[in-house]
Amino acid sequence: MNYTELDRRLVQVVPSPRQFAYQQLEFYAFVHFTVNTFTGREWGDGTEDPAIFNPEKLDTRQWARAVKSAGMRGLILTCKHHDGFCLWPSRYTEHSVAHSPYQGGKGDIVRETAQACREEGLRFGVYLSPWDRNNPLYGQGKAYDDYFCAQLEELLTGYGDIFAVWFDGACGEGPNGKKQYYDWERYYALIRKLQPGACINVCGPDIRWCGNEAGDTRPSEWSVVPARTRDTEKIASLSQQADDESFRQRKISASDKDLGSREALREEQELIWYPAEVNTSIRPGWFYHPEEDNQVKSLDTLLDVYVRSVGGNGTFLLNIPPTAEGLFHENDVRRLEELGDALREAFRENLLEKAALSASSAQEGHGVENLRQDSYDSWFQTEEGVTHCVLEAAWEKPQVFRWVALKENILRSQRVERFTLEVRQGGQWKEAYQGTVVGYKKLIPLEGLKGDGLRVTIQDARVCPTLAFWGVY
Repeated sequence: MNYTELDRRLVQVVPSPRQFAYQQLEFYAFVHFTVNTFTGREWGDGTEDPAIFNPEKLDTRQWARAVKSAGMRGLILTCKHHDGFCLWPSRYTEHSVAHSPYQGGKGDIVRETAQACREEGLRFGVYLSPWDRNNPLYGQGKAYDDYFCAQLEELLTGYGDIFAVWFDGACGEGPNGKKQYYDWERYYALIRKLQPGACINVCGPDIRWCGNEAGDTRPSEWSVVPARTRDTEKIASLSQQADDESFRQRKISASDKDLGSREALREEQELIWYPAEVNTSIRPGWFYHPEEDNQVKSLDTLLDVYVRSVGGNGTFLLNIPPTAEGLFHENDVRRLEELGDALREAFRENLLEKAALSASSAQEGHGVENLRQDSYDSWFQTEEGVTHCVLEAAWEKPQVFRWVALKENILRSQRVERFTLEVRQGGQWKEAYQGTVVGYKKLIPLEGLKGDGLRVTIQDARVCPTLAFWGVY
């Protein structure tokens, strides 16, 4: 089939400035903390007495330092979970820290967290559950939406720059036995007005849920997808509607595997840029449970999720739940440090700096030397009409190859459809990897292969392909 016209249409779809900035964060933290931390539950029911909430050793700077040690660049706090308890002194409810023993009712954990993030150079984001199992207005239509928007406005105007507003789709009954039909468009308009640089995640138009909470990913994760994948009500219906450990471990089903191939898109009338976010918790639960202290995910498991998410054209949101004292547990802190050390060591030195580069086709001003610098100010691009290209890197002496990183210039959309990676050993080229999507970043493990050359062959692309960076480690 001739895809020429389709390809031209597909590459018109590019990220917004906020989406582009968000993807460059790559890896960031989720912090689940509320009355559940004190009851041992995953989902509260809204009847909890605020008197139980008293994290006597709370240290949000410890959180921020631990997050930063792992190489993360942001933190999203559950400011209000389904139980309706607010970690800030909201003017619109008594179900908050203002009516707890914490700091004599004068505390504001949202403020403390936002300040700690700024001090450590991290971006700060908010999670606000639309489902509120405490508030009597829930299920009464506009009256509850007014309440929800008032709380949203408090968070978006009182705590500085916000990089993300994270909505899940849980929609159960409130204390009156009624369900609420969420006015998503009203929520979105308020966020755009008050924090225009913030991405709206999951039940939102900017960042797409990967479809599970187990850290699973698609083999080919496209960012150009049908507009209908942004259908908020469908996302909500697929989201977790009850506390269920089997859901937390659910992986992507085969029917969800292909969202953005040419075959999947050729009949679609409306296309959008909607990149994926992979989310999972460092422990089995999202909130802290002492019985899980020895069930922290292994370093190898976290590295694997990182490679498949950040290195698979997505972002990685990793949850770390504070204890009832208000601290990250020492096992979690240690694992985060190990993860950061491993990532820094893996990508410490780019061997491409010492290699000679060549390309079978290059557009004037976009030559192969542009691949040495991880930047979008310059990039490699083939000549017009050329969708097949061979890129080679050669070293004077054999090297040990552990990782290859490739990045497209996503400001010009996602173009690479299929590629191979070969290693030259003893004068012979041997295939090491076959791939499809590159997108924002593709990380390829080579596990210590030795050779004196690498060859990337872009076998097929949507119009002339671009690459912004080639890393060899």
